[in-house]
Amino acid sequence: MQPHHLNRLAVFTGSAHGASTEYTTAAEEFARTAVKAGTNIVYGGGKVGLMGVVADSALAAGGDVIGVIPESLVHGEIGHPGLSTLEVVPDMHIRKTRMADLADGFVALPGGAGTLEEIFEVWTWQQLGLHAKPVALYDVDGFWQPLLEMLDHMTEQGFISSRFRETLIVETTPTALLNAMSAWQPQAPKWPATMDTTAEPRGL
Repeated sequence: MQPHHLNRLAVFTGSAHGASTEYTTAAEEFARTAVKAGTNIVYGGGKVGLMGVVADSALAAGGDVIGVIPESLVHGEIGHPGLSTLEVVPDMHIRKTRMADLADGFVALPGGAGTLEEIFEVWTWQQLGLHAKPVALYDVDGFWQPLLEMLDHMTEQGFISSRFRETLIVETTPTALLNAMSAWQPQAPKWPATMDTTAEPRGL
């Protein structure tokens, strides 16, 4: 099978730096590695926290960085003024749709509730067949391990199909992450085009 072309990745991460300097170091390394591999960045357009670290590091490495930010945030001194492109959109829903359209894959670095919401939405879209793009977690210093334990529990309890659980890429280095995303192949969607409405629903 042909490798998945990663011209641009959507990066979801925190608007804070977090409690460990490892998160900042990892964000810098990820951005530099992605640009070196020929992969550009689209992200939420902020200049703060790990979001800003990813953008600044990618720009410093010579990458193209697109920010997509809602009007409500750009005027609060949160928008990054030095990006290759900063798109201002009406609201959060349009922001996420626009980022998804621009991206060839999605990766979450350490972050909070917004990061979780964004990565879970695109992973759900993948399972429903709304896109055929890889979704990944960059597991910095074990940050995502508690979440992965919960996902395994959901799978064991029949709420996530094992074949979809396996589609979520998890790696601990940027190079391994990019290689796994490039090699990723989609599963058939959860609901077939001609769904048997009498069948027992399968877990997401």
